Amino acid sequence: MLKQQLQQKLQQKLSPAQIQVIKMLEVPTLELEERIRQELEENPALEEGAEMDKEAEELEDLNIDDGGNNDDFDPEEYMADDDIPDYKLKANNTSKDDKHEDIPFSIGMTFHEFLLDQVGLLQLSDQERLIIEYVIGNIDDEGYLRRTAEAMVDDIVFQAGIQTTNEEMYRIIDIVRQLDPAGVGATNLQECLLLQLERKKHCEEVEFAIELIKEYFEEFSKKHFDKIQKGLDIDDEMLKDVMNEIIHLNPKPGNAWGGNILEKSMSTIVPDFILENEDGQLSVSLNNANIPELRVSSTYNEMLQDYAGSKENRSREMKDAVMFVKQKIDSARWFIDAIKQRQQTLLSTMIAIVDFQHDFFVEGDDTYLKPMILKDIADITGYDISTISRVSNSKYIQTEFGVYPVKYFFSESMTNDSGEEVSTREIKKILQDCIDNEDKKRPLNDDALSEVLKTKGYLIARRTVAKYREQLNIPVARLRKEI
Repeated sequence: MLKQQLQQKLQQKLSPAQIQVIKMLEVPTLELEERIRQELEENPALEEGAEMDKEAEELEDLNIDDGGNNDDFDPEEYMADDDIPDYKLKANNTSKDDKHEDIPFSIGMTFHEFLLDQVGLLQLSDQERLIIEYVIGNIDDEGYLRRTAEAMVDDIVFQAGIQTTNEEMYRIIDIVRQLDPAGVGATNLQECLLLQLERKKHCEEVEFAIELIKEYFEEFSKKHFDKIQKGLDIDDEMLKDVMNEIIHLNPKPGNAWGGNILEKSMSTIVPDFILENEDGQLSVSLNNANIPELRVSSTYNEMLQDYAGSKENRSREMKDAVMFVKQKIDSARWFIDAIKQRQQTLLSTMIAIVDFQHDFFVEGDDTYLKPMILKDIADITGYDISTISRVSNSKYIQTEFGVYPVKYFFSESMTNDSGEEVSTREIKKILQDCIDNEDKKRPLNDDALSEVLKTKGYLIARRTVAKYREQLNIPVARLRKEI
């Protein structure tokens, strides 16, 4: 049975402008620059330059009237997303005869291209060349061949229609392992180190190193030096020389390749904030060096005004055109407002963080960091916790002591034996100092580190010490042992 009924309900809905601001808060400076360039290309109503207030006022005061005709046109009526077909929001300036060619972007030779370039110098049959190219395609960025020969023999039949045998595949893999850099094509770390040692000029130290990796690799990985020394029957001096040969090998030969310029540029950190210290007076500024000023295009404003002044010959095409112009102008305004709100929110939040952690930014020592959580800054600024989270995510600040991620300054608190609240960051700094200054022949285990911290006034359980040590990427005591 069908029936109609009226229902009232409250519902929160984000406006397009609010969505813009939220998205802008999340992106770091480098991505913001790219986002602005993209918007400038896509929206002709947006252009670089200082905003002109007079134009903005004229646009606000603009009143489009058709003289009382029943076919009155109001641009706002056409702004609803459901009313505007996609094709009316796009400029159609292309022809089916136009050629679309991508401009190549040179980023240098990649690791895999470097390997294939060496293959070109080898005397191989067509079948061997196809197989070796397939094998190289299965090598990961670290230089390892993680797949078995048998699996590749099966897959190459289905993917490339090439029939081969396990014996031929093993022979091709051996050829790959002769390429540079040394160690490429290994299936595990042990193989990788052996491939590199076998290319070295053989001497007594290298011979012992090869035997060590072959026969005592487990003891080597666990740093059981006494067992290695006993098994190889060598003195302390020779053990040091052997270990010196091994530690200078590259466990990830693919990472040593420096040809991928794009990958390096993508890892570059551009600070979002710049902190300056003038005689103890701290000042924070946004890094806007490459971010242009934006304004609404005066040409598009004039186009809209000209239409408003024209009372005759209003065709449907003209109405579609002004609808397009109005949509682009509004989009440009939303974008400009989103950028301004982003800058204001970022700056207010960072100033609050700097004020909260004033002693650290003056001294540059982690022990001066106070416990600080997102809610602390949210209470100071009046922003929501989610906003503070977005601001701190993937953002960096440049100080006189180095560049820090904004998230670095947030940490939980613990209470010392004096009843004072201290930052977990401070405890990690002390833990790091303890490990840096320990006797490497007898490194401190987690129990010993816990006792050391207790003597300094920090009552921390062994399991908590282990957690902090792992967060600092510090291995267990056994693996920190040196000869």
